[in-house]
Amino acid sequence: MDSSLVYLVQTDTTVGFSSSNDEKLSAIKQRPKSKKILHTVDSFKTLQEHTRVPKKFRKIVRNSKKTTFIYPNEKSFRVIKKENNFYNFIHKFKILYSTSANKTSKSFEKEFAINSADIIVEDKNNFFETSASRIIKLEKTKKKNIR
Repeated sequence: MDSSLVYLVQTDTTVGFSSSNDEKLSAIKQRPKSKKILHTVDSFKTLQEHTRVPKKFRKIVRNSKKTTFIYPNEKSFRVIKKENNFYNFIHKFKILYSTSANKTSKSFEKEFAINSADIIVEDKNNFFETSASRIIKLEKTKKKNIR
């Protein structure tokens, strides 16, 4: 499997594009390249390789579900739990950029998503839209709810 390709996949929160190429994802979504895209990771071990979780918030990060955290290094990560169907996909890569499968500020359109992806990964449940993940910005000693 090639991580630089764009995969259309049912993520833990909604239908999304996943790839190791953030510029390709930004171009598909027609959004500024300066706007950052979150990473999905398969474990806390992988998370620790890419950022440091402030000591005060380690328990919150470990126990959270469907929550994206923006860390002090300005990178954002969401850890996928093993019980989730998306885990089997993300575990093959360890880490990928992930974003919703729609144009920026537009709703999900299956035809657009299928035409924009290099590879379509669909399971028996097909694709379905659910609510987006919560976003929490962590600083060294305080946190701020973004969404």
